[in-house]
Amino acid sequence: MKHWFDVPYPEASAHTGFAQNRLVRDAENRDGETLSAAVQNPSARFHLFSAGKALVRKDDAQTATFSQAEALLFQPDLHSAVLLGHDADGPRLAATIEIEGDPAEPFRLYDLRSVLYSSAVREEEAGAIAQGASLLHWHATNKFCGKCGAATQATNGGYRRDCAACSSQTFPRTDPVVIMLGISGDKCLLGRSPHFPPGWYSTLAGFVEPGETIEDAVRRETLEESGIQLGKVRYHASQPWPFPHSLMIGCFGEALNDTIRFDGSELEDCRWFSREDLALMFEDSHPQGFKCPPTKAIAHALIKAWAGGG
Repeated sequence: MKHWFDVPYPEASAHTGFAQNRLVRDAENRDGETLSAAVQNPSARFHLFSAGKALVRKDDAQTATFSQAEALLFQPDLHSAVLLGHDADGPRLAATIEIEGDPAEPFRLYDLRSVLYSSAVREEEAGAIAQGASLLHWHATNKFCGKCGAATQATNGGYRRDCAACSSQTFPRTDPVVIMLGISGDKCLLGRSPHFPPGWYSTLAGFVEPGETIEDAVRRETLEESGIQLGKVRYHASQPWPFPHSLMIGCFGEALNDTIRFDGSELEDCRWFSREDLALMFEDSHPQGFKCPPTKAIAHALIKAWAGGG
């Protein structure tokens, strides 16, 4: 008899960057008073953002989580703060601050990619920072009602905006993006975008369109970008991606043809790589200087899983 849960645990998604957010979101208990109660809680702690960058304390403490008293020194905009959730220490919030230039020592501002790829913050903090950055961006770009144009107000801890003029409600969005590794026998399909670092090849990716399944999006995007047709598609892992509010859905796809065709509109190169190629790329010793995406990116997880025989 088939075992429905014969899958790895923790799942592959748990090992991608931004995925270690352990806050209890308590979504069913959010209401109009949730945010003010959390802000006034003396145990509240904050993630602070200036122009989309996260504030990090770079001393022995090395943290991106600030107590209520510490946060207030930076004069955060508490009116537009969002409640991320809570842990054993109390509520955790995200709020914007204004810092011109570089902050005074020991503080530094990190863009979200630096948060992901550096050791500046703990994994648990990185996940909460991604959550906060996405929510704050959504609020900043949804201040007015898309239905009637009137100003909207945040409520429910920052997870809804209401329009008093026409009573419409707007909720935070997450954009689904498929990211996939096409496989043909003992080789996999990787492409190179013009904005990639030198030598870097990665998996193909693209947004899921309205009315489209994940599997169909995987097939469509692969065909559009490379001319490779895929048959069977298998899900592998997902990753929160706060650029600004996406969910990367990682899949493997079975290639039905081998001839690559691309017009250069999205990729400057696309080719097949063997497991031997990938082993050299992981070691940064490929004779042609080819490189894989860095760890913590779901593209790396897909390539690594297949290269290891997964």
